[in-house]
Amino acid sequence: QVHLVESGGGLVQAGGSLRLSCAASGSIFSINAMGWYRQPPGKQRELVASITSGGDTNYADSVKGRFTISRDNAKNTVYLQMNSLKPEDTAIYYCNVRVPAGDYWGQGTQVTVSS
Repeated sequence: QVHLVESGGGLVQAGGSLRLSCAASGSIFSINAMGWYRQPPGKQRELVASITSGGDTNYADSVKGRFTISRDNAKNTVYLQMNSLKPEDTAIYYCNVRVPAGDYWGQGTQVTVSS
């Protein structure tokens, strides 16, 4: 079993910044990838960014140049630095960890960007 603890969400004005963190613990023998998804109000969950164990990253087009994903393999922690936030970034953000046995999800953290 893998347990994920997210932190860092909140309310920010447009143009501001937030940093999300997600720490994984439990029966972790090998993490293939870590990432962040989001679910805006009334919409489906979508990929925001992901990073492999080797450091390869992937971003949604809507966040390229504004968000940066990173990870600390020693701490099994993934971060999402979000800059130049826009009202359309408002969503519940979910941490995702992919291990050989499958995917695990965090409980979600609310990010609200006011105009």
